[in-house]
Amino acid sequence: MPAERLQKILARAGLGSRRQCEELIAQGRVTVNGQVAHLGMKADPARDDIRVDGQRIRAAEPPVYIMVNKPRWVLSTTEPDPRRKHRTLRDLVPVSERVFPVGRLDLESEGLVLLTNDGELAQRLMHPRYGHEKEYRVLVARVPDEKQLKAFRYGIVLPDGYRTRPARVDLLRRQGKGAWLRFILTEGRKRQIREMCRAVGLPVVRLIRTRIGPLRLKDVGVGEWRYLTPAEVRALRKAAGLPPRPYHAPPSPEEPQP
Repeated sequence: MPAERLQKILARAGLGSRRQCEELIAQGRVTVNGQVAHLGMKADPARDDIRVDGQRIRAAEPPVYIMVNKPRWVLSTTEPDPRRKHRTLRDLVPVSERVFPVGRLDLESEGLVLLTNDGELAQRLMHPRYGHEKEYRVLVARVPDEKQLKAFRYGIVLPDGYRTRPARVDLLRRQGKGAWLRFILTEGRKRQIREMCRAVGLPVVRLIRTRIGPLRLKDVGVGEWRYLTPAEVRALRKAAGLPPRPYHAPPSPEEPQP
């Protein structure tokens, strides 16, 4: 097998998207034949001893795709953080395979998270240049006026000077003094919707992600998970401009114990 970029090998082994694997390399956590790796390095997984944090990477595992309905106060990571006492996605999804989240929801946000070991798909879904839509239901504390809705649709300058891409925002219904809005974004900066709403004077009460590209949150309760169906995986890879790959959904998880 010819030598390949190290981040591509790591992504195929389920260590994250290529960008996340580049970060592992930059942090000095990857070695090749006992030497600390560097960005741009190539290796041959059939011949070279490639390790992350001292653990030799395994051969590429069968693809895994999992939908999680994340509750509030759960960290969007599969790695425990000793500095924080909150549960992680790994606590909700105790599978044996090494999987990672495609993008993240902040601690207070809820809804759809995709876990996978398909680094190629993750890269396409997360990179802003591909413009994949993400849809959210957002409860704000006040009913927005037309000027505020237009601001979302034209783009908003955030405190750091970044101007957001135009977003599709619709008023779904009023609730008390507030209202539920539907946001459709083609980018995903950290806490973007909360910052956008704050900029126009609309405090966010709840934020729920309901869709990533063609994948919609369905058939899974809050705090629960399921494997994606073959049809859902085909649709995701097609939307990402990737060819289909063999995939058989494992049996559904057992019902959680009380």
